[in-house]
Amino acid sequence: MKKLFLLTLFLLSLSQFSCKKVQELTQFDLKYSSEITIPSATGLNLSFAISTPDIPTNIESEFSVKDTNKDLIEKITLKSLNLSVTNPTEGNFDFLKSVEIYIKAEGLDPVLIASKTNIEDGLGKNLNLDVTQTDIKDYIKKDKFGLEVKSVTDKLITKDHTLKVDGVFFVDAKILGL
Repeated sequence: MKKLFLLTLFLLSLSQFSCKKVQELTQFDLKYSSEITIPSATGLNLSFAISTPDIPTNIESEFSVKDTNKDLIEKITLKSLNLSVTNPTEGNFDFLKSVEIYIKAEGLDPVLIASKTNIEDGLGKNLNLDVTQTDIKDYIKKDKFGLEVKSVTDKLITKDHTLKVDGVFFVDAKILGL
């Protein structure tokens, strides 16, 4: 009886370990970057929107490396989104009051994926946004997608500010149909 119990415990442990290993193989991150420019003399306390250029997904090549394809995607969510001021060199986020980032793609309505409100002065050149857990697989499965940045400023800026947008997307997919 004791041997049967130990054997059962061993088999359960082995199956749990195997499931975790398979799960790790079917989950991975995709990284995308883009830039936007906030023009100087943008009005105070007025909302404005700026779109990134289209970002090619290269989804087929990314997935072939992971032995999967876009038809096997179960879910994609935004894991992190960071904005950084790249120009002017002395630039920072003191001018920004709030920001919202929407993902958009052909044939789909824009969806909020990240935001930050009540942005305090003194943050410097980097701003990590709060991300939603919205499933955006339909956007990433397209050949390209774009980001729309909606912001409100609380200070007048006298120089254009170029911002780099770095996003990490979490992908949960099946590998070879498993």
